[in-house]
Amino acid sequence: MIARLKGLLAESGAGFAVIDCGGVGYLVFCSVRTLSRMPSRGEAIQLHVETHVREDHIHLYGFSEVAEKDWFRLLTTVQGVGAKVALAILSVLSPDEILQAIAAQDKALMTRADGVGPKLAARIVAELKDKAGAVAIGAPIGVSNRDAANESGKAPLQDTVSALVNLGYGRSEAFGAASKAVSKLGDTATVDILIKAALRELAA
Repeated sequence: MIARLKGLLAESGAGFAVIDCGGVGYLVFCSVRTLSRMPSRGEAIQLHVETHVREDHIHLYGFSEVAEKDWFRLLTTVQGVGAKVALAILSVLSPDEILQAIAAQDKALMTRADGVGPKLAARIVAELKDKAGAVAIGAPIGVSNRDAANESGKAPLQDTVSALVNLGYGRSEAFGAASKAVSKLGDTATVDILIKAALRELAA
């Protein structure tokens, strides 16, 4: 299974890129977000890759950051969300925006993606409510704890959620309130301030 590609950008187009690795060109399907971050043709590039193996094909999906790959995996666990729809969601929403949409159960935000109607959007936010918290405050799928701890913005959220859970709140509602607090105050706010803001969200 291919987990990462490092080489030169041979070409790119609508929804795809070709990475030249030692003379072999790998066709990789990507979100608009990842494609927008690619260098000029012929320059060095590295992508995190999710490999899908089927009876009739092998498809590679490339991501500029680990968080995007983790959300791709999680989104495709929802019935009705295939690789194409997952990439469409990641093309219009950043990983943080997806987190916020799920925490707030904001179905309208999800419908901004091509192929996501109201019913599918409702299913996504409902089914991923608990799983999203695990991705946000724990090690993302396929990433070591050390790497996860190094991702910016995760520590304040994790500490705030832990504090709320210790106060007796459920992990899902704690995650939702903490996410809203971080969204309003930013990830540079201290944990004490975030806890107070999250408690106000829970009391609202």
